[in-house]
Amino acid sequence: MEIFVWLLILSVGLVLLVKGADFFVGGACALAARLGVAQLVIGLTVVAMGTSLPEAAVSISAVIKGNADITIGNVVGSNILNILIILGLSALITPLAVEKSTITIELPFLTGVSILLLLQGLDGTIGLADGIVQILLFILYLTYLFWSAKKSNGQNSEPNTKPNEEVPAERKSQAIWKILLLCVLGLAMTVAGSNLAVDAACGIAKKLGMSERFIGLTIVALGTSLPELVTSVTAAKKGEADIAIGNIVGSNIFNILFVVGISALVHPVIFAQGFRFDSAISAVAALSLILFCYKHKTLKRSHGALLLAGYVAYFVAILC
Repeated sequence: MEIFVWLLILSVGLVLLVKGADFFVGGACALAARLGVAQLVIGLTVVAMGTSLPEAAVSISAVIKGNADITIGNVVGSNILNILIILGLSALITPLAVEKSTITIELPFLTGVSILLLLQGLDGTIGLADGIVQILLFILYLTYLFWSAKKSNGQNSEPNTKPNEEVPAERKSQAIWKILLLCVLGLAMTVAGSNLAVDAACGIAKKLGMSERFIGLTIVALGTSLPELVTSVTAAKKGEADIAIGNIVGSNIFNILFVVGISALVHPVIFAQGFRFDSAISAVAALSLILFCYKHKTLKRSHGALLLAGYVAYFVAILC
């Protein structure tokens, strides 16, 4: 009976995480619009990173609670799932055209920071110095995004990174106190949800004799990746391939550099030996996207099938 209680608590926590992130992003976008912040800036920052807010909340909460395996497992597991499952499903729905800059700059950068995480964890800890390096690289990445967007606008073309949706007109006219309330409510739900998710995941792991690593790589990773799943699959159905792929690439970079970086600044994060394999798979998954898309700049249905098959093989490997 206890296991069902933990599963119920985990479900409630994940719902709070996803809805809390949605409320926070909506409120932040409306606030930025009321304050006259450019929609482009909103898309590059609040909306693009908002889908990774659950990962950030869960990982930082896990560090504070001393459950480091959940922290790294959540980030690495989410990154693997984002590419192999979410992009795999999206590509099966429709072939995804990929921007040249994504293939030549953003995906190599993602591959590089994935390898960096593996190298930083070889000594068993992601420490303060590692966290500082990651945050500096994150600032560099943000600088590139803004430069790329301004350059694209100057050429009267669509920006490389677009917001998931325009801010509705009714939100722009909302009272400031309502917008602030939405932001606070969203953050409160996200924090509460992260606490419930971490506690429940640890409870399930102990009850079933599973490691926190396995729970973090699977159940928690899937739950916190729901925003990316919904965004990318919906974008694929609408034929908006740049959002489907851009959302995943940006989210994975954010997960490593910001989520792990901030977690390491709060407290040294233990990097268990088992995560070497998972981190290597994460880097290989990113590299596979470059290899698939390099020639024709398209992620085909056959590539999607290979990505999904890759996740099945990975899942079997971590079960053994």
